[in-house]
Amino acid sequence: MCDASDYAIGAVLGQRIEKHFRPIHYASKTMTEAETNYTTTEKEMLAVVYAFEKFRSYLIMNKSVVYTDHSALKYLFNKKDAKARLLRWVLLLQEFDFKVIDTKGAEKENYASDHLSRLGKPLLKYFKEITETFPLETLSVLTSKDQSTPWFADFANYHAGKFIKKGMSTQEKNKFFKDVKHYFWDDPFLFKTCADQIIRRCVDGKEALEILEACHSGPTGGHYGANFTAKKVFDAGFYWPTIYKDAYEFVKTCDACQKQGKISQRDEMPQNAIQVCEIFDLWGIDFMGPFPSSRGNKYILVAVDYLSKWVEAKALPTNDARVVVKFLKSLFSRFGAPRAIISDRGTHFCNDKFDRVMSKYGVTHRLSTPYHPQTSGQVEVTNRGLKRILERTVGENRASWSDKLDDALWAFRTAYKTPIGCTPYKLVYGKVCHLPVELEHKAYWALKHANFDLKTAGDHRKLQLNELSELRDQAYENSLIYKKKIKKLHDSKIKNRIFNVGDQSCFSTPD
Repeated sequence: MCDASDYAIGAVLGQRIEKHFRPIHYASKTMTEAETNYTTTEKEMLAVVYAFEKFRSYLIMNKSVVYTDHSALKYLFNKKDAKARLLRWVLLLQEFDFKVIDTKGAEKENYASDHLSRLGKPLLKYFKEITETFPLETLSVLTSKDQSTPWFADFANYHAGKFIKKGMSTQEKNKFFKDVKHYFWDDPFLFKTCADQIIRRCVDGKEALEILEACHSGPTGGHYGANFTAKKVFDAGFYWPTIYKDAYEFVKTCDACQKQGKISQRDEMPQNAIQVCEIFDLWGIDFMGPFPSSRGNKYILVAVDYLSKWVEAKALPTNDARVVVKFLKSLFSRFGAPRAIISDRGTHFCNDKFDRVMSKYGVTHRLSTPYHPQTSGQVEVTNRGLKRILERTVGENRASWSDKLDDALWAFRTAYKTPIGCTPYKLVYGKVCHLPVELEHKAYWALKHANFDLKTAGDHRKLQLNELSELRDQAYENSLIYKKKIKKLHDSKIKNRIFNVGDQSCFSTPD
């Protein structure tokens, strides 16, 4: 709906739902001095052009209806000797698919835009012009009751200048003094000692949104769910009280995440977990692809450690035995020869070259069968996770996936894994992986000059290495408990099946 008066123009974007009009957005602006000199027809035409420019992202590639109380469009398209300005308007409107309905401004269909076009008249003595901003960029902004005051203002005022908020009741004061002791001021930032005894910087507003975006949809984010995204923010050294709620809302509005779905678990088979004692003792290996060619690569060879969930992946042009053997030799030189490797029955894994390498390094090769494909389930889960990250991070040019693979691995390795109770990176190296967002937004460790003291840093690193064995023991126990619970939950959801002698199998066996 578009309308123009002598000094302003207005537009309303909406949809019809069951024959009832539902507004989506309102827009209005005052005319410039030059625009006020336009003819009445040109002013009405200006309102239509303004509406299409303002709501372009909604109207492009869609059929639309324009309500206007003047036949400006018909006049414009039929005019042969038009001005340069009118010709520009014609060219702009030619990329849209719409039809025009003429109506009176006083009629029901167009009264909203007619009101907007006159909105500035009684307010001109107070305001010079009506704002015309269309805040698309603020749709996911974290909001609070008072945008100018951060949530930690009272704590910061107390520690920085011993100021206490006036008007608090006795219960509010008791709660305030109970909470404030967990915070401390290090000009110009406020930090909190959290329940896990890690110091995190308090953030708010736009900065919190930027950190959340970096930890979810950034290069090392991985587009994980709300809980894992919040844990990644905690690992990065930042804190605000509504982090889980904000992470949930952010993920819910992430376009790439909402396009993905899940299949039913009703037809799955019961789980039988593979429990490993030592890190890098058991690897699962599998191919992904073929994908659209990216720098000559069409496949991804993935290997995952069953205990730490550590992932190694490489983009490859082919999926033959030669590239598999080369990848395994590189893997063994970095992590040592494992006790066993689990793979499917693909020809790239079942061949003489592969067997010779397994025999040379003394590695047992286990194969999944058509009747038990979930034997290599860990690598299949990892494949799905990497593919999900790549789907949500590559742009319209799908051929760029090989450039995004390293970032996807980084995101996967630094994501919290529930079975082990920490990230794969921490379980392997005994320390938290520092992300670029920590330097950009000044986490606590990035502000301390003690990081440049070799003795202090060395002592801290020795302590971390001593804690590593204990951390891996805890990861083993966590994994054991988690797998038992997940098996019980998983098996309770599947269909009850009774197999009798003579029943035909749904799987086909190889000759």
